[in-house]
Amino acid sequence: MKPRHVSMFAVLGLLAGSGTALAAADEKLKAAAEQEKALLIETLRDMVMIESGSGDAEGLKTMADFTEARLKALGASTERRKTTAGTRADMVIATFKGSGTRKLMLIAHMDTVYQRGILASEPYHVDGNRIYGPGIADDKGGIAVVLHALKMLKDTGWQDYATLTVSFNPDEEVGSIGSGEIIAELADQHDVVLSCEPTVAAPVAKNESLLLGASGTATAKMEVKGRASHAGAAPDLGRNALIELAHQLLQAKDVAKSIPGTQLNWTTAQAGTVRNQIPEKAEAGADVRLTSPDGVAKLQAALDEKLKNKLVPDTETTVTITPGRPPFVASERGRALAQEGQAIYAEIDRKLDIAEMTGGGTDAGYASRSGKAVVVESFGLAGFGYHARDEFIDTNSIVPRLYLMSRLLIEQGKKK
Repeated sequence: MKPRHVSMFAVLGLLAGSGTALAAADEKLKAAAEQEKALLIETLRDMVMIESGSGDAEGLKTMADFTEARLKALGASTERRKTTAGTRADMVIATFKGSGTRKLMLIAHMDTVYQRGILASEPYHVDGNRIYGPGIADDKGGIAVVLHALKMLKDTGWQDYATLTVSFNPDEEVGSIGSGEIIAELADQHDVVLSCEPTVAAPVAKNESLLLGASGTATAKMEVKGRASHAGAAPDLGRNALIELAHQLLQAKDVAKSIPGTQLNWTTAQAGTVRNQIPEKAEAGADVRLTSPDGVAKLQAALDEKLKNKLVPDTETTVTITPGRPPFVASERGRALAQEGQAIYAEIDRKLDIAEMTGGGTDAGYASRSGKAVVVESFGLAGFGYHARDEFIDTNSIVPRLYLMSRLLIEQGKKK
């Protein structure tokens, strides 16, 4: 980096397209981020070695114990709050009290999609600038950024906030079914929420990014009732629920394409119990994604209309759509905050993109639901391979992400 002959935070120019004045890098903060890198990697390894799938109560308790201890060591008062559904594992909620006026909140999740025993086939390992491990990017990297950015800020004596809340939940990968309402309630008490899901690493993405939109989620269930009979001796006396299910799925497979802001994909099915019986019941499940607030109602109406056309007489088919996580669509204030992030990255000669939308759900949807807080997503580490084999983080993102989080918190604390 070229030496700068101006005082800290002096104007150097304008970030292209954002209208935000660029400042000189906070060299002390940047140096602190560089010193923190090795410690963050140690934290990542410790967390990856804790298997914490969404249904793994023991692993989630171990993760909650680990993160709570780290937050207490940073000076927070902590609370363990039981989620209201699913495994009913603990959320970890930490509160810091400062001397400023702003109320800031950081969120990330402790659960992963992986089953217990995954480390035997997908072990933690390092290959160049990539570190691999189950859940390392989604979202243990996000937790690590929170813990170490707060440690950096503690070391500087920063307290320019009224309240700083950290929320780590144990069920994000299953739709935050027991924590979503708690996250929404907490977010409504804050001015700004930074959500720490990962950003996409190179070479998949040219640059790291912050995210301004994510789909909401829902589940659809199609159920068919027919009539059982002997498959060899009297098949015509039965009403084959499996055949009718197949017919209805073919009718319904493209229904969302005509409804803007919705996506529906049938992903599971089951029917029958034995080979020699005409099945009397069959069902299928679908993954639903939404960016439209009335998308569930429109999908339900369209599916109900399709079901009127039967193939197998005397069968009954129903579809039920159950709403899940709400969509995340950032406000203009959220866009302005993301542009501040771009300016901060420019201070250290890095480019930060703004991503408008992703099909993946995020707890930012709960945090932003009422519109009270300014919410931006993807403050975690850069990585890829989420929910699959070879999930990794890029260690080159650690220093920039620590710098981004800590600098942005400092700047948000200054606002009135």
